[in-house]
Amino acid sequence: MKAVPTANKVSTVKEKNLENPYLLLTPGPLSTSGSVREAMLRDWCTWDDDYNLGVVEEIRSQLVKLASDTEDYTAVLMQGSGTASVEATIGSVISDEGKLLVINNGAYGARIAQIAEYLNIAHTVLNCGEINPPTPAEVEQLLLEDKTITHVAVVHCETTTGMLNPIEALAPVVKKHDCVLIVDAMSSFGGIPIDLAGLGIDFLISSANKCIQGVPGFGFVIARRNILSQCKGHARSLSLDLYDQWHCMEKNHGKWRFTSPTHTVRAFHQALSELQKEGGIAARHERYSTNQSMLVQGMKELGFRCLLSEDLHSPFITSFYSPEHPDYDFHRFYEQLKEKGFVIYPGKVSDADCFRIGNIGEVYPADIGCLIKAVSESMYWAEC
Repeated sequence: MKAVPTANKVSTVKEKNLENPYLLLTPGPLSTSGSVREAMLRDWCTWDDDYNLGVVEEIRSQLVKLASDTEDYTAVLMQGSGTASVEATIGSVISDEGKLLVINNGAYGARIAQIAEYLNIAHTVLNCGEINPPTPAEVEQLLLEDKTITHVAVVHCETTTGMLNPIEALAPVVKKHDCVLIVDAMSSFGGIPIDLAGLGIDFLISSANKCIQGVPGFGFVIARRNILSQCKGHARSLSLDLYDQWHCMEKNHGKWRFTSPTHTVRAFHQALSELQKEGGIAARHERYSTNQSMLVQGMKELGFRCLLSEDLHSPFITSFYSPEHPDYDFHRFYEQLKEKGFVIYPGKVSDADCFRIGNIGEVYPADIGCLIKAVSESMYWAEC
């Protein structure tokens, strides 16, 4: 690693913002705006029209508009983590006669397979390895060999590594074989353009605390209406019955079956408004892409190496190899950056010693510049 001078230390996020002592450079939860946090200060009644019609139904409508310009889709909000929405989808849209193909190249593809295993859903897994993107030829071969496969699930941004999987190349193969396409877009929806109708995506899953820049508490599924309407009775769980949740919201104008996370929902409503003011998904994608490019360039100049080749990077999170130095310790490095106002993520790759840095949320190029300076000041091993 390169030795770095320690003069001219930057002012930390902690010094600049006492309300938030550090910036979350993670794939979510992420740093939010003050106005999103402020939106949670009011209490809401789950039966009141001000909440259901004025907030929930507006969110559902806006999500569909973000996803597609057709009326073929609908949106369902589900209490819980993003994984709860993934499980609700996997457990509710595949009948006992169906079979799922899971495209797996990381922890979150593996989690979909684990969900199918827990729910006793027939499935097969295409294991690509954690640093390899799935190819259309691999998917084509499996679908040709196994005609019983009815559904295919793929993670768009696999935050295990930061890889952006090529759904634009995979989707036509899936649709060619008349399979239902399920896309886990947990860490990508709202931060990169996705043409649901054009790609033939039938179910897209994401979470409030990702690129829309809300806070944790619920996930959502944007579903092809005519397919979801046929899923009555498929669910393996009461609370995670996607069809029944959708039916209740449709029938009762935004009413949730069980207690709604009202404060989180209101914060998300505000976050959607701020996405629109920023210029929509295209503008947010440009900001995230700029953040990520600055991050990679700055880290490379300090001597760090990326885990993936740059053509596989997403604009959301990047994995870097740990320094090959006997004095390097991730926990010490992490704590030094945290003290300067930045929280990064440990690595999650099985066969590589690495760490991850996210750049989504209320994060701007100036913040990335400050991060690079903070990293340079925290490279204690470079002087060893």
